[in-house]
Amino acid sequence: MKADVVFTHAYVMTMKGRGVGMIEDGAVAVKGNRIIKTGTYEEVMRNCQAEEEVNAKGKLIMPGLIDAHIHTGLAILRGVAQDITGWMEEGLWPFMKHVTDEDHLKGSMLNIIEGVKAGTTTFCDYDANMNEIAENYAEIGARASIAEMVNEIPKDIGDLPAGELYPFDPAIGERKLQNNIKLMDKWHGAANGKVTCLFGPHGPDMMSLDLLKETKSLAEKYDTKLHMHVCQGDREILQMEKRYGKRSIPFLHEEGFLNDRLLAVHLTEATKKETEMVAASGASMINCSGSIGIIDGIVPPVLEFTEAGGLAALGSDQAPGNNCNNMFNEMKFAAILNKVKRKDPAVFTATKALRMATIEAAQAIGLGYETGSLEEGKKADLVFIDLESPSMSPVISKPVRNIVPNLVYSANGSEVAHVMVDGKFIMKDRQILTLNERAKIKEANEAAEGISERAASQFTAQHSPLIGMMERGEL
Repeated sequence: MKADVVFTHAYVMTMKGRGVGMIEDGAVAVKGNRIIKTGTYEEVMRNCQAEEEVNAKGKLIMPGLIDAHIHTGLAILRGVAQDITGWMEEGLWPFMKHVTDEDHLKGSMLNIIEGVKAGTTTFCDYDANMNEIAENYAEIGARASIAEMVNEIPKDIGDLPAGELYPFDPAIGERKLQNNIKLMDKWHGAANGKVTCLFGPHGPDMMSLDLLKETKSLAEKYDTKLHMHVCQGDREILQMEKRYGKRSIPFLHEEGFLNDRLLAVHLTEATKKETEMVAASGASMINCSGSIGIIDGIVPPVLEFTEAGGLAALGSDQAPGNNCNNMFNEMKFAAILNKVKRKDPAVFTATKALRMATIEAAQAIGLGYETGSLEEGKKADLVFIDLESPSMSPVISKPVRNIVPNLVYSANGSEVAHVMVDGKFIMKDRQILTLNERAKIKEANEAAEGISERAASQFTAQHSPLIGMMERGEL
């Protein structure tokens, strides 16, 4: 076989089989945008003729990480809502009404840059203005599985007292649904197949049953998945019981939403029985440990979900809740918090966390045939980890290999040296190759300053607990 390039003499973590598929003194052969061979150096070189051979000694080559749930546009409000109980009502919503579409786009690019630099090659983005955000992915060259977040919630929802029933505006819902259809028609399969599209109902509490059913019908028509918050907090359960007299999961079960088309995000407030019901249905779960831990102080039931046979992926969620959109952070949080929850250090291994950020994430979002592992025929989405960085050193191979636990419990993303997506490097030696990173960050900072100026008086008048923290010098 002829290869364009073969990366040699690296540790290669393929994610094949039930573990991580580690190969010492391994090689990866790439032709065009696909992997044509992985194996030991001798095996690959025996089977491949390379136009170029690149010595990757001192590196780990692994599949690109997958962030299965992220709202990139909200990065423009990173850090404005932490350490309070009313995260959404008292922290986020007073700012959101002052965010313009242009602000949103600048925040999105900031988040995508952050993720790429920490080894994320596939973003399952779920946000407003997704037709415009898709341009960011095309520009930077990352892979994206995207959905317009469809709801019927007015922009001034932040003025509604906590606990009151949300008002629905059908015109808003119709506009957002049409945006999702436009997204599907314009972007599904675009950018050489790097962009794929889903439908994105915001949550069963955020839209009428009629609109929810219409979105489901469209997902069936286009044969794609539904990316939806489910049991994401006590706010949702309160709204569902007030409106329908039912909790979210029994409601969705009765309406025919629990099946393998559903990506159920969070399940924060799901009971054990409800969690098992979702797992048994074939729906996948997306777990965002960092976000839910910071926002709600809760460990979502991802361990219970997988023990019930469900397929789960990890996501970082949004910067105003999680601050950090970095999959190394999510792997560490998921493992440690579930160990603490069970009071058992063996229940959630580093391997389990890695699989939920690579191959199992790809399978959950419907891209397992393209990415998530380094296998012949899959897209060449590769991340190169510098094993000589302090956090990955020393490298020990015998009598026990330490690379996997160090990736999950020690690495922070700065160890990512190069990132390849679809057979092309989009980052080399920590430098983004496809855009001016500094200029994009400057634009986002300027946009955030404008939002803050517009929101300041109202935010102060609402007496958010964060104002008290400012007055006491805690922020």
